[in-house]
Order: sequence, then C-alpha cells, then structure tokens
Amino acid sequence: MPVPEPRPLALTMGDPAGVGGECTLRAWLARRGGHPFFALDDPNRLAALARGLGLDVPIDTVANAADAAKMFGRALPVFPMPLPVAAIPGRPDSANAPVVVDSIARAAAMAMSGEVGAIVTNPINKAALYSAGFAHPGHTEFLAAITGVPGESIMMLACPLLRVVPVTVHVSLRDAIAMLTPEAIVAAARTVHAALRRDFGIARPRLAIAGLNPHAGEQGALGTEETTLVMPAIEQLRREGMDVSGPWPPDTMFTRLARPQYDVAICLYHDQALIPLKTLDMDHGVNVTLGLPIVRTSPDHGTAYDIAGKGMADPTSLLAAIDLAGELARARSFLGSPAAPG
Repeated sequence: MPVPEPRPLALTMGDPAGVGGECTLRAWLARRGGHPFFALDDPNRLAALARGLGLDVPIDTVANAADAAKMFGRALPVFPMPLPVAAIPGRPDSANAPVVVDSIARAAAMAMSGEVGAIVTNPINKAALYSAGFAHPGHTEFLAAITGVPGESIMMLACPLLRVVPVTVHVSLRDAIAMLTPEAIVAAARTVHAALRRDFGIARPRLAIAGLNPHAGEQGALGTEETTLVMPAIEQLRREGMDVSGPWPPDTMFTRLARPQYDVAICLYHDQALIPLKTLDMDHGVNVTLGLPIVRTSPDHGTAYDIAGKGMADPTSLLAAIDLAGELARARSFLGSPAAPG
C-alpha cells in the first residue's frame, strides 16, 4: 500500500502574549521531513517577534493549506488572522480573545474538511478568554462542541515513557472524588481503547486502572472506592472483551518495572495522571484529545508569561506535539476520511 502524502498540520495562535509564537518560530527552524505545518496567526506579530528575538524565520502568507505545504521548505506559512491590539509579551489582553478563539475554530474546520491532517494548539489563557465571553472550560470542551461530539472527548497526556488519561480533569480534588462513578470510568476506558486501536495502531490495548486510595484501599482498610467504583468498571470492561487490569496502587503503578505492563494508565483525577508523566519527561509531553473526529495535539505546558518574549522558550514539547499529530494523522489517513469518527 502506498504511503499517503502528509497533509500539512495547522498550528493555532494560542495566547499571543505567551510563548506560543516563539515556539512556533523555533519549531519551523527545527523543521524536519514529513510534517509540514502552517500557523493561523497574525503574520505581522510573528515577523516582529522573529526580528526581536534575532530568529531568521522568513514569514509568508497563504490562503489555503495546499499552498502552505508547497511553501514550508522556504518560509513559515501563515494564514493571516490579524489581531485588533498589538500583543505585548507577558501581558494578556482580552481584546485579542476573539481572534484566539477563531484561530482554533478555523483550524478545526480545516481538519473536519480534510484540508489539514491535524491541528496543534498553542497554549491559551483561559481567564483572558473567559473575560471575553468564552463559554467552555478549555480547548478540549470547545473542540468537542464545534466538531459535534460534546461530552465525548477526553484528555490523554503522552510521552515516550508513559501514556495517562485522567477520568476527571479540571475540578477540585473534593469534586473529582464526588464525580467518580463506574459509568464515568467505563466511558473513559471505551474512548481510550478505541483511540489506541485506531490512532496508535495497538491491536489489543492493555488498560491499567488506578485505585483512588493509598495501596488501592488495602482491601477496604484504607477506603472502599476501589470496591464500589473501580472494580465494577473493570468487570464491565472485561465483559466487553477489553484487557483491563487494576485497581493498581497509585504509588507503584508508574515505576520502571510496572510501566511496561500496560499501554495506558487510566487515572481517577488530574494530578494522579499528570504528576508522574511530567516528572518522567515533561519536555516531550504531549496533550492528545481522544474521542474527536479530528486529530488534535498540544504541547504540555502553558503560556509561560514570565519568559515570553525573552528568547528562552523551549520548542521541544511543541515539536513533540507536531510529530505525534503527524503520526496520528497518517494513521487515520490509512482508514479513509481523516475526519471520520472512530
């Protein structure tokens, strides 16, 4: 079977006061074969940023993804999205929020139409977007809504050493525990299982589900959630034919000897998943949204206002997100339409 030609990837603007622009420029300088990309951004902003940082990045505007693929080798292609207010590094301005949101929406539309193979989202400032009327908790929920799958997407963090999925995400620990149900764990596991088969090429994914309490409850002595919440979910998933293990003691399931025993760790709350991954390899961590009809990845860091515009931004995580987006897009292209739901 011939290898499909890679469609370009669309990089969103992110918060223009953060490090996304610098990382995009440095990612183009570090460009490598197979994953051409273009930015949905303000070309004047990127050109000024490149000059200020002393980065030799020629900028050229494009009207579509096909032109971007042809241009990528000689210049950073930019689909123009002018900002109403000049961006100042480290100082977010809600006046620019509509363009930031539109950058995400347009990239998603291009992916839905098959014009691009995937989207890679630069970090946003949720507070700046909220002040401008943004009604979603973040990228994941917004993308799920505009691609027609509200409530069906979940977040995976991946690096070469580990993949993790939190069942609950950006809520307090108290609320996360209250939100946990066998049904929520089962729903997350089903989405993960399907994504690992479709996008990661793992024929029989091995899912490890974490316990909630120390020592996974110590048979009820340290808590009963493993018995009342986790085991019913595991039993249901096994009845559906999935290879699922657990509940794993959270303090030992991420060790060097434990990690090779599973393909993904399904964790019960945000920090249970993200602390081990970021400790192991934050630089190469990638945020992947599972359950969407498009491929979306993102670097595993924020806007980093404290170093924005100072020439200190490290593009490693963005490069990892670009590489993984390209790989997942290629995997979907073998299955037919890039936007076909799994």
